[in-house]
Amino acid sequence: MTDTARARKLADRIQVVVAQTLERRIKDPRLGFVTITDTRVTGDLREATVFYTVFGDETERQATAAALESAKGVLRSEVGKQTGVRFTPSLTFVADALPENARNIDDLLDRARTSDAAVRTAAAGATYAGDADPYKVPASERDDEDE
Repeated sequence: MTDTARARKLADRIQVVVAQTLERRIKDPRLGFVTITDTRVTGDLREATVFYTVFGDETERQATAAALESAKGVLRSEVGKQTGVRFTPSLTFVADALPENARNIDDLLDRARTSDAAVRTAAAGATYAGDADPYKVPASERDDEDE
């Protein structure tokens, strides 16, 4: 039986430990401006997936991925020291797709704004196809208005 609350707490702790260790202890020049965005731990607490983003171009992302792979042992031992679990989970680093997804959403919102503006300009000079009040008014109410 898995304890999801324990896995969630361990994932949060691993995220903090990895971020602090990258900031203070790892001095690899290939390591760019990296941010640890999320960590997920399996139900048996044996594997941890660490999601990260890198500020920069594609070469900096590749260099950072290589630096994280080479520092995996140091990071795992530090996680083991600071978490105190019986079995230290193996770490897997995955580049987070969050910036690309955000960029795609921004592009879609820009396209929606331009199409809304085009519809707004087309509707500015438009008139109704029929009467301005398309609802039928009963004759008894029309007679009351005339008086």
